[in-house]
Amino acid sequence: MTVAELLSRISSAELTEWMLFYEYEPWGTEVDLMGHGITASTVANVYRDTKKRASPFTPKEFMPKFEPRKRETKKDIAEKQLMQVQGLNAIFGGDEVAHGDNS
Repeated sequence: MTVAELLSRISSAELTEWMLFYEYEPWGTEVDLMGHGITASTVANVYRDTKKRASPFTPKEFMPKFEPRKRETKKDIAEKQLMQVQGLNAIFGGDEVAHGDNS
C-alpha cells in the first residue's frame, strides 16, 4: 500500500493512534530479532567466563545493526542501470547502441 492509499483509507487521528500503539507494543523484524538476542545472550551468559568478563552479555550485543540506506540521486540510479545493461549486453553478446545510434 502506498502512502497516498493509506492516507485515503485512514484518518490522521487513527494513524496517530497506531503510531502510539507501536511505541508501547512494537511489532516487526526488530522485535523478532530482540527475541533471538535474548536467547543468544542467555546462552552466552551460561558459558561466560566470569574471570575474563565480569558483566553479563546483553541482548543488544547480539542484534544486527542495520545501516540506513544512502539516498541515491537520479544520476546514481541512471549510472547503476547503465552498468546493469552493459553487463547484460556483455553476457548475451549484444551490440552497444548509444544515444539512439541504430547503425
